[in-house]
Amino acid sequence: MLHEVAAGALDAEIDGVDYLAIAHKNGFTFQLGTMIDLDRESKTVYLAPLIDDAQQLVLDKRQLNYSKLIFALGSITNDFGTEGAAQNCIFLDSQKSAQNFHTLLLNEFLKLQDDTTKDTLAISIVGAGATGVELSAELYKTTELLKTYGYTHLHNNRLKVRIIESGPRLLPALPERIANSTKVELEKLGVEIILNTFVTKVEATGLHTKNGDFINSNISVWAAGIKAPEFLQDLDGLETNKINQLVVNQNLITTLDNSIYAIGDCAHCIMPDGSKVPPRAQSAHQMASNVFTNIKNAEQGKELKPYLYVDYGSLVSLST
Repeated sequence: MLHEVAAGALDAEIDGVDYLAIAHKNGFTFQLGTMIDLDRESKTVYLAPLIDDAQQLVLDKRQLNYSKLIFALGSITNDFGTEGAAQNCIFLDSQKSAQNFHTLLLNEFLKLQDDTTKDTLAISIVGAGATGVELSAELYKTTELLKTYGYTHLHNNRLKVRIIESGPRLLPALPERIANSTKVELEKLGVEIILNTFVTKVEATGLHTKNGDFINSNISVWAAGIKAPEFLQDLDGLETNKINQLVVNQNLITTLDNSIYAIGDCAHCIMPDGSKVPPRAQSAHQMASNVFTNIKNAEQGKELKPYLYVDYGSLVSLST
């Protein structure tokens, strides 16, 4: 839902989850910190020191012991090494980045109000997956809502949103009929959809494509791929794939350590038919339930239940 935070449709402070409160209500302990290392032999997780905004130490480096360890780290944006992407694009993979985008968006709208020589605000979104598609629709809704906050100069025709996709269609992970319907609705809103186009370089003023074109852009968003956090790549010898995901077996246990599980976007799991479990919310939810069951089964000496992904359909929100 970070695209809603970015567009201003969702207030992260109001709608966010407080893990300390959930922990208190549900009988588990929450530790705030960043994992930096793992010792599988001693079954110890190491957390980095916690530093406040004034660079003062809040908590020193800590270590936590475990009998079972579950990685549920999610993913971060993968720019595939594209030149300038990290410096000139917003990556919507954290609450902070989504809020930064929203601030930047409001500032650009203010500039648009003040500068009578500037006709449009151009926003380019690289990647036509769910994040890119839903963000593009939310931006047009935001334009309409801002009129009630004094941005009376704003009209949808002053907003130019482009989706740039390297593949032949939108929403490649979903059925083609859904992609086609989505394309029609987005184009009604005013979104320009550019397919079969590779972005090779990103500058502050726009994007270069493989076919030699330059796409002007005031704000660029990269939503074209995912990878697991970098530190997993060399974490005490655990097996990972090329995008840093932990390789797991059919029971979601890491291949080299029976005490460690991985679920969600940070797990590389292959189904019996050779397909890879997609990085989607419903697959992560199913994985969590499966691991919970298997941990109980292991404690009771019962057989572990193999994980099998079931696609229950998808919801693509194009705002209202």
